[in-house]
Amino acid sequence: MFLKEPSHILLLVLVLVFLFGAKRLPDSARSIAKSMKIFKTEMKDPKEDLKKSDTEGGSEN
Repeated sequence: MFLKEPSHILLLVLVLVFLFGAKRLPDSARSIAKSMKIFKTEMKDPKEDLKKSDTEGGSEN
């Protein structure tokens, strides 16, 4: 696997801090979390829309 040892994780964190800077990492993490939250809610919406259309459309026949 990729991150088997703690030294691999430490190396990855150091590379991320070096590339993005310590100041930008929390902002990036926040924006990723917001994007994931929006994505999850959007994935739930089509399922709810299908349920609504099934209950509304079934009585018309």
